[in-house]
Amino acid sequence: MRALTFRIFALLMVLALPARAFDTNARAAWVYDVATGTVLMEKNADEPLPPASMSKLMTLNMLFEALHDGRVAMDTTFPVSTKAWQMGGSKMFVEPADRPTVEDLIHGIIINSGNDACVVVAEGLAGTEEAFARLMNERARQLGMANSHFVNSSGWPDPQHRMSMHDLGLLATRLITEFPELYKNFALTEYNYKGRVPSNAGNRNPLLRLGTGDWKADGLKTGHTQEAGYGLVGSAVQGDRRIVFVITGLSSEKARAEEAEQIVNWAYRQFTMRTIIPKDEIVIQAPVWLGDKGRVGLTTRDGVRVLIPAGSQSGVKAEAVFKGPIEAPITKGDQLGELIVDIPGAGQSRLPLLAASDVARTGVFGRIQSAAFRLGERAIQSVRN
Repeated sequence: MRALTFRIFALLMVLALPARAFDTNARAAWVYDVATGTVLMEKNADEPLPPASMSKLMTLNMLFEALHDGRVAMDTTFPVSTKAWQMGGSKMFVEPADRPTVEDLIHGIIINSGNDACVVVAEGLAGTEEAFARLMNERARQLGMANSHFVNSSGWPDPQHRMSMHDLGLLATRLITEFPELYKNFALTEYNYKGRVPSNAGNRNPLLRLGTGDWKADGLKTGHTQEAGYGLVGSAVQGDRRIVFVITGLSSEKARAEEAEQIVNWAYRQFTMRTIIPKDEIVIQAPVWLGDKGRVGLTTRDGVRVLIPAGSQSGVKAEAVFKGPIEAPITKGDQLGELIVDIPGAGQSRLPLLAASDVARTGVFGRIQSAAFRLGERAIQSVRN
């Protein structure tokens, strides 16, 4: 077997000006295009920083996983401890006599940013908030969140409670892609538990009320403490493109709102998405050894879409790499190689190339023929050498 490389295409010639870089005022930032898996911008993205209420996304992830696994349901009720009732800062305003449902608590965390609601969830799932924090840390490691450490469920200030903007972005993307029905709650703008505090009923995400007509925001979570400054984990959709972004360290609510809107506008207007290989299209036919077919089509899982920075001067280039000929039997969906896509101004991405069909191993007669062919091929090569 030897590695075979085939250049598939060089295309998408575009205009002559580079994409405008975005010089964010945030202390740290991370911007990501979900459809293409492209990081559009990062600044101090892997630095562990105080996340404030943005870390409530991890509490919600733990609760969403419990819902997904059937450990709780939306109408499951949790008790309210004295600790939860006495929490300061942003609150849902639950009281010890209450038995809020999981649905109530999801709304209370997302919309009201309730520190009390987070403690209720932590104690309801793990017994104590301390035990819940240990579970959060264990799950974060499993999810590849390398620069996060949790001490509590709410983001209450603590010198050991830290998250990177990259980790927050990965977590946000997970909530969007893994829990699409539950994610819809992040777009809700009002919730007032038992009508107790109308002044705290509004979602603090400044993008949710924007009627741009160009793109629409639908999540996720703001955060603010004196140490952290003003931050936002946001997401917006334009057609079939979704942007996830995280910013922190802004000086005011106004600065946060302006920065968030500018980042989304930049992400959509300075990059163009192109489909270069449709889903299920055969990228290349690879030779097969000892199979009942001489070739097998290689395809990608979901096609290939790439982001082209506005004004990039060169074309997208792609190469299929696999070891061939590929020995049968082959099962549809087997990974047989890689498609390396070189995107101007954005680096390389690597996608698995999968078998588009089954190829059975040939019978005895076919194997004899194949062996004879290979021996003959080697003999010719030996004479040439």
